[in-house]
Amino acid sequence: NRPAEAREHVRRFHELFSTLSPEKSAIEHNIDRALTLADRSAYNYYSDYVEKGYYNRIIAGNINQVLQVDSVVCDFNNYPYTAKTYARQMIIRQSNVTERSLVTSCRLSNTTRSDDNPNGFMIEGLTILENRDIITTKR
Repeated sequence: NRPAEAREHVRRFHELFSTLSPEKSAIEHNIDRALTLADRSAYNYYSDYVEKGYYNRIIAGNINQVLQVDSVVCDFNNYPYTAKTYARQMIIRQSNVTERSLVTSCRLSNTTRSDDNPNGFMIEGLTILENRDIITTKR
């Protein structure tokens, strides 16, 4: 059931890449797992976040970030397949919670199945189309 596997592959990548706790080893573990599911385009986003101190601010601010994927829309009429992901991020701070909208697009290519990549897809050309605040609520 390749369509279901494709959607799950994209969902799992996003959850691993964007669900973060304020612990360095947990962040590194999830990012490493996510990067096995994608090409250099995901690594480029990761490198940019590191350079800008994003993960250090998560740790220093004791911030939890949780990603909930609303839907993954795939087009299987052409290969490589295309996928668009719609998700919500909750950035949980001691003083408030910010809800963000995240929309990404990518291509999916078939690759060898493995323990690290059980669905046998590779995410290519990851692009963040939207990442904006929706609402911030005081705690």
